[in-house]
Amino acid sequence: MSSRLPFVLLLLTPAVALAGMPSFLLTEVASQRFQAISFFLVLFLLVTLAVRALWNRLGRDVPRLPKLGFGSALALVFLWGLGFQLVLSMIAGGRELMTPGAWQKKGATYELKESELPSEKELVLQARRQRLEELRVALWAYAAAHGNEFPPSDLAPGIPEERWRVVGGSGLHYVYVSGYKADAPAAPLAYEPGLFGRERWVLFTDGDIRQLPIGSIHEALAGGAAP
Repeated sequence: MSSRLPFVLLLLTPAVALAGMPSFLLTEVASQRFQAISFFLVLFLLVTLAVRALWNRLGRDVPRLPKLGFGSALALVFLWGLGFQLVLSMIAGGRELMTPGAWQKKGATYELKESELPSEKELVLQARRQRLEELRVALWAYAAAHGNEFPPSDLAPGIPEERWRVVGGSGLHYVYVSGYKADAPAAPLAYEPGLFGRERWVLFTDGDIRQLPIGSIHEALAGGAAP
């Protein structure tokens, strides 16, 4: 009994395990790719089995159809996949040819670059300038027919009333400064009303169109020249 005592005590005494099996772990990116590939392979095999089953089920009603084995079904699904890939590549190529450089890769898909899409504010700003350019054409055509003189007011005949209206459908007219001639030293001739806030588009007597704060417009009107 005494000879067995040390052996029994050794078994009952806890000890720290110093040995273990080595463990190998994939990185996060490699693990995600491995999962994606595994999912694709499983899905590919399931589609192959479904195609094989449907084809052979159809063959019961159409005896001329040959029986489809697993290998043949696998090849058929692979060919379909290549065909779909070809069609999608042609669509993507055509999209890039029609809008070169406008698409950027984001994740697994593509989207239009933000810089290629003007904001709503920029579109409104462009529309406001365009409307003032239309008024400029009408004013200079009037001056050419009246000895280089602009209309005495925005109610004078010779310029359609809609040319005086600001963009936005509010019915407001541009603020018009009469008494000038075409191609005179630069001075404000017409500018947007207070509807558009502090920064407004201004048409000058020399034909220039600029956006200025209302304070600078008043200074130009007081001094008779552009800032």
